[in-house]
Amino acid sequence: RHPTKESDLLKEINLGVSTDTWAEYHALIAKRQAETLTDEEQQQLIKISDRLEIANVRRMKALIELSDLRGQSLSTVMQELGIPESH
Repeated sequence: RHPTKESDLLKEINLGVSTDTWAEYHALIAKRQAETLTDEEQQQLIKISDRLEIANVRRMKALIELSDLRGQSLSTVMQELGIPESH
């Protein structure tokens, strides 16, 4: 195993989006569903969605690299880390 590389990958995997960002995202989604979203809020929702997508891609790349490093399937690594496969 490569403990330093594995540690770096685990840090990347565990980097999360702040609770404030998630709260704003969910509030904007609710406004969109209620059809009360302003143009400015729509732009903010797009920015947050883009950031979430980028963070998820980075996380998945790190998970794939970790699974390769460990010689395990992606599914197994995600299960070991308690990450639902639906995300």
